Amino acid sequence: MASSSVGMVCLLLVSWMVVPSLAKVYTVGDTPGWTTGVDYSTWTKDKTFKVGDSLVFNYPTSHTVDEVSSSDYSTCTVGNAITTDNSGATTVALKTAGTHYFICGVVGHCANGMKLSVKVESGSSAAPSKSPSSSSSSSPASTDKPSTGTPSTTTTTTKAPDSSSSWSLSPFMAVVTTCLALLVLVIS
Repeated sequence: MASSSVGMVCLLLVSWMVVPSLAKVYTVGDTPGWTTGVDYSTWTKDKTFKVGDSLVFNYPTSHTVDEVSSSDYSTCTVGNAITTDNSGATTVALKTAGTHYFICGVVGHCANGMKLSVKVESGSSAAPSKSPSSSSSSSPASTDKPSTGTPSTTTTTTKAPDSSSSWSLSPFMAVVTTCLALLVLVIS
């Protein structure tokens, strides 16, 4: 009985270690980063963003990262940001499903292409849907407009990784933890 309890605890520990590793960190614009002259709609085309993923914006401090409403995104209206940062290295955690909109708050930069729209899917979906849904939903999580209440993202300033996508947890550590848990199961 004690060995089965130890086995269950090990299985839970392994699950908790592996699940966070599924979140991805995307460096916006890859090598050029957050700057004018990058086509961000092309950059997002082959990516599937999910709740739990993060966007890393690397840029000179002459730019900003502003999360804005859909209408401010469409018209490149500055000054109404939901959140804003100008530190040069901004990480945005994607906490809710729906479309999130980002622009550079420097006048003229958005109109010159410094705007990013990311469609964030629920983290629990098994396969990404590439076709638009014909059904409508009244759930706020599926809306294309960010909430006017509490911001749907968290902005933190960090030194960003150089790749466009990386694991939150080292795959090596996940394998080591899994092997240890299996060893404990065998010994029990």
